[in-house]
Amino acid sequence: LTMKFNKMVTSSRRKMMSSPLSKELRQKYNVRSMPIRKDDEVQVVRGHYKGQQVGKIVQVYRKKFVVYIERIQREKANGASVHVGIHPSKVVIVKLKIDKDRKRILDRKARSRQITDKGKHTEESVAMES
Repeated sequence: LTMKFNKMVTSSRRKMMSSPLSKELRQKYNVRSMPIRKDDEVQVVRGHYKGQQVGKIVQVYRKKFVVYIERIQREKANGASVHVGIHPSKVVIVKLKIDKDRKRILDRKARSRQITDKGKHTEESVAMES
C-alpha cells in the first residue's frame, strides 16, 4: 500500500506536519518523528523564538503548515496579541499526548524499526567476523 500525497488534502498535510521527538522520547519509544497534534508539548529549536521553555500546542493550522504554541505570541500594532506560527520541523516534541490511536502508531513504528535493524551489520559484528 503506497501513501499518496496531495498537498491540498488536509489529511495528507497531517503526515507532512511531523516533528522530531526529543532524545529521551526517541530512546523510550524507538521512534524518530511523529505527526504533531494539539496538546503535545514542544520546544522550539530554530529561529527567533528558540529557547529552553516548553510550550503546549494550542492549534495545528494545516492550511498554513504551522503550529501555534502556548506562550509564543506577539503584539499587533493595535495592541492585540496573536500567536506566531512555527513550522513543525522547527520544534522538538518533549511530551506526547497519548491516546489509544497514538499508542498504536508508536507501536507500529517501533516494530518496523526493529525489523529494519535486523539485517544491518554493526561495527562490532563485523569486527567479530574478521
